[in-house]
Amino acid sequence: MSTGRPAASDGGFAGGAVPSGADRGIAPIALGLNRPAERPYRGGAGILRFRGIRPSDASVDDPGADRMPEDFVASATEVFAGGGVGLTVLPDGTRLRDAFDAHPIDYFGEAHVAAFGADPMLLVKLLNTGERLFVHFHPSTEFARSTLDRVRGKTEAWIVVDTDEAGYAYLGFRRQVDEEELLDWFERQDVDAMLAAMNRIELAPGDTLYVPAGVPHSIGPGITLVELQQPVDLSILVEYDGFPGLDRRAALLGLEPGVAFSDLDREPLSEEPLARLASWRPVRTDGDAQLTALFPPDADALFRADRIEVDGAYLLPADFAVLVVTDGEGELGWAGQAIPLAPGQTILVPHGAGATVLRGALGVLRCRPPHPEAHSPSGGR
Repeated sequence: MSTGRPAASDGGFAGGAVPSGADRGIAPIALGLNRPAERPYRGGAGILRFRGIRPSDASVDDPGADRMPEDFVASATEVFAGGGVGLTVLPDGTRLRDAFDAHPIDYFGEAHVAAFGADPMLLVKLLNTGERLFVHFHPSTEFARSTLDRVRGKTEAWIVVDTDEAGYAYLGFRRQVDEEELLDWFERQDVDAMLAAMNRIELAPGDTLYVPAGVPHSIGPGITLVELQQPVDLSILVEYDGFPGLDRRAALLGLEPGVAFSDLDREPLSEEPLARLASWRPVRTDGDAQLTALFPPDADALFRADRIEVDGAYLLPADFAVLVVTDGEGELGWAGQAIPLAPGQTILVPHGAGATVLRGALGVLRCRPPHPEAHSPSGGR
C-alpha cells in the first residue's frame, strides 16, 4: 500500500500498543496543498493563511494564483473538466484514487467496502472566496443520473473557519419564485433581483450551514471554510456574467434553461428550516474531549462531521477520516508513532491504521463518509 511514512516518536497509547496495520505501512498521512488552477472565481489567500503557508512558498506570484480558491483534500474527485485535475497525489507519487482502488479494505474497512466499494463517498475541501461567489445550485442525484449521466448529485455543508470582515452567504429563496421570473433573471443576468429574493445569513468563525442539492446559494467575499460534499464537481449557475471562462452554455452544463432549472428548489426556505440548516450543534463530553455534531441528522446519510476539542487525550476508533486541525497544538498518535498537529493541517486517516489518539490542547474537525447502514442512495432528494 502506498502511504506517507511519518517519523516515529516515543509516543504510545496509555495501557500498551493498540492493534493496527502500521506494521504493513498503513498510517495516517499529512497532506499538502492540492489547488486546481483557473477556477472561475477569485480566492485562495485565506487557505494559505489558514494553513500557515507564506505566499512566497505557494507560487502566488503566478498570474493565476488568485484563481485557486479551493484545496481538494484527500481527493479521488476530478474537477468537472476532468484530466485528473483535483486528484490528490500521495508523497510517493501515487494517485490516492489508485491507492483506494488497490487497497480498499486498508483504507475504508470491510463494512464500507461491502456497501460502497472503493468509493470514498466524500470530498473535503478548503475554500476561500476572494469575491462573492455566483448564485448557483447543485443538482440532485436523481437529476444527475437521469439528465447528466452522472453517478450522483451534490449536497454539501460548510464549516466556517475564518472571515475577513462581516461574513455572509445567501441560502434559498425567501419567497416562492415562479419559473418565468427565474428565467427572466437568468436571461437578463439580473443579479440584484436574484439576491433580493434570497435569505442573507451572517457568518462568523465556527458557524455551519448544510446545503441540500437544489438549494440556490452564494458565498460572500473573504470567507474561509471547510466543505464536505458528495464527491462530484457539478454546479448549475443562475449567475455567470462577469466571471472569466463562464458563458451561458457552461453555466447550464449544456442544457436548455427550462431543463437545467427544473431541479432548482424555488420554494421559500422559511425561518424554521433555515435555522435547522444553520444551527444544528448538539454537544457531548467524552473523557478529555468535547464532541460537537456539526450538521443535522439528514446529513448522516451522505457524510458526517464533528468538532473534537481535546484537552488531554482522546482515542479515535479505527475509521476512514479526514482530519482538519483548526486551533491549538498536539499530535495524532498510533502504534508508537505520531504526527505533530498545528492549525491548518489536513490528515488522511485510513481505517487500517487502527485506533489513533489525539493528544494535546487542540480543536479538530473529523470528516467521515456516511455510515454504511445510514446511506441514502438518492443523495438527499
